[in-house]
Amino acid sequence: MFVRMWMTTKIITVPPETPILDAREVMRKNNIRRLPVVNKKGKLVGIVTQGDIQEAGPSDATTLSIWELNYLLARTTVEQIMTKSNDLLTVSPDDPIEQAALLMRKHRISGLPVLDDKEKLVGIITESDVFEVLLELMGMRKGGTRLTVELENEPGALSEALDVVKQHEVNVFSVVTCEECRTTRDRGVVVLRLASNDWRPIVKDLKDKEIKVLDARSIEEPK
Repeated sequence: MFVRMWMTTKIITVPPETPILDAREVMRKNNIRRLPVVNKKGKLVGIVTQGDIQEAGPSDATTLSIWELNYLLARTTVEQIMTKSNDLLTVSPDDPIEQAALLMRKHRISGLPVLDDKEKLVGIITESDVFEVLLELMGMRKGGTRLTVELENEPGALSEALDVVKQHEVNVFSVVTCEECRTTRDRGVVVLRLASNDWRPIVKDLKDKEIKVLDARSIEEPK
């Protein structure tokens, strides 16, 4: 899976000369926390966030009047407070989605601009998009069975479990392994999402093959 498959392409942007009060209103109306700042050529020059705008405002200890404050804020543009493009982390549409997720986690940020090979802004990928990927990988968009098995860490172990499922003529939506979820050094955990709610015969045959089933449950299709 690549960033291009999950990024938001309908991006709300502002030019550098936008007053921060206007930028704040754009964020409020669209329920967003960040605004990419682009020049006339569509190239990303920075990003302004709700936090940037809040920091640009006066402190509680200010002695300025409300009129003076509004005057100063009206004259402050996003270009003056934004994080410049040179200091931004970005990804390409062709980057693996997990690479974007790793960058966001490592640097504790909630979104990344997506730039093409001409450095033009073509999308934005956020933590919410990564959650959508997780739901898709785990097969949570469909009903069926969620089956968790413990397998030996050796070639052919997964294939043996899948062969049992195949014998029941049941499709597999997804297969997820977890390196950090090992029960022992030589045994790991695998989650299968199956296109059937009739999991009991499958579980019986898995156990007959001495494949340990940790959990089996039916999942209703989301409404």
